[in-house]
Amino acid sequence: MSFFKTVKKRRSIRKFSDKKVEKSKAQKILKAAWMSPSAMGKQNFKIIIVDSPKKKENLVKATHDQEYVNASLVLVFCSDPKRIKFMGTRGKNLFAVQDATIAASYAQLAATELGLSSVWIGHFKEKAVVEIIKTKLRPVAIIPIGYADEKPGKKESQKIKDIIKHV
Repeated sequence: MSFFKTVKKRRSIRKFSDKKVEKSKAQKILKAAWMSPSAMGKQNFKIIIVDSPKKKENLVKATHDQEYVNASLVLVFCSDPKRIKFMGTRGKNLFAVQDATIAASYAQLAATELGLSSVWIGHFKEKAVVEIIKTKLRPVAIIPIGYADEKPGKKESQKIKDIIKHV
């Protein structure tokens, strides 16, 4: 699949089948996230893989009952500002968060390329997620990944001219 076809095909899926994501595909997704660009190449993020069914159930509660968080593969992307602390507040509060979100985006595109589906979860109780995944880092995105058990509807987007401005 070409890059642009992958981007066009990627859609948020909120219903996954019970089919497990193969370890080889999970490793490719993680490798794509690992290869994502980051501020000064410091990879200011960590990826937490949630395997435990109980932790996934707790994540559903922490995400305001978004049931699809209980997918075959659940990745929590956290900002890890330690490696860029020399950049001060901007490094901690912006660059590390950006790095985690870029890695999450690469993971979603890799999943699509591999015939899998995903959804970006940003609406969650941060403190609850921290407790569930047992980290001191800041979670910024939860990405459930699996085999789709639904067909997405028509994508509604703004016109490209409405989101671009020349100055």
